[in-house]
Amino acid sequence: MTRIRTDLAVEAKEVYEQQNEGKIPGVQIEEYEEIGMKVTHVKIVNEHGEKSMGKPIGEYITIDMPEFVHYDKEVMDDVSKALAKTLSKIVKLDKSMTALVVGLGNWNVTPDALGPKVISKLMVTRHLKELVPDSIDENVRPVCAISPGVLGLTGIETAEIIKSVADKIKPNLIVCIDALASRKTERVNRTIQIGDTGISPGSGIGNKRMEISKRTLGIPVIAIGVPTVVHAATLANDTIDLAIDEIINQATKGGEFYNMLKSLNKGEKERLINEILHPYVGDLVVTPKEIDVVVDSISKVIANGINIALQPALDLEDINKYVN
Repeated sequence: MTRIRTDLAVEAKEVYEQQNEGKIPGVQIEEYEEIGMKVTHVKIVNEHGEKSMGKPIGEYITIDMPEFVHYDKEVMDDVSKALAKTLSKIVKLDKSMTALVVGLGNWNVTPDALGPKVISKLMVTRHLKELVPDSIDENVRPVCAISPGVLGLTGIETAEIIKSVADKIKPNLIVCIDALASRKTERVNRTIQIGDTGISPGSGIGNKRMEISKRTLGIPVIAIGVPTVVHAATLANDTIDLAIDEIINQATKGGEFYNMLKSLNKGEKERLINEILHPYVGDLVVTPKEIDVVVDSISKVIANGINIALQPALDLEDINKYVN
């Protein structure tokens, strides 16, 4: 399969289907709706699926958010509830077990600040359960949180920080939130991916760091991500594809120029674009101009989704009393 620049399993699935015929070996796919939103459940079950998709064995669930989610409080709450419902199927904790939520990313860079912003809106309760147990509902689950920063700020691998904290507080589950990179512009800031295989911070932009997973930490890890950037080479490639498709539609069928365009190898074209652009822009990624507003709203959506999933005894109105 041609190497693609994406963190999303659903996009890896789409690319495989474009390049091959029939089902993807070792991969189970289910599509359904959750509170009016399209959900795609990709399950990689064996090594054949792992090789075909370029992703570890495990489950990847993608929620497509409505177009105007960032400007409509009611829609934001619906997305939070859909996320919570999806997470609740994966979270296997009773009320006495502790969850550690980790906001990955650099809080100084807006497209990468999603994780830290989610943490700032999260309902943290571990200290309350320990210090003032009589003042809090006994059904509230102990939740703690950390924003460890990035290697360039701390000089410490993020996974090393998380492991040190986890060794001390011994959580039963770790939930990581991170900004991702998408293959398609229409999925930027419009898609939430939930996975049970952990995460490698920075992998979507070619800056892969130490893996954060059950294999490295010894604790189940759920990763939640939203693509906030797309690669410049991807934009250039898609623009050229659109131009070629339009020219083909207008060219005389069967003519020499038409046959030349039809014979273009898209994989080779993508490789050529990357080679041409790299000396000038490197691994440039781009993000929408309204990213400040978008990250603020998405962080609220994800924080509430996690809050609802981790605190099933409370409804959203009760949770908002704690975090607002």
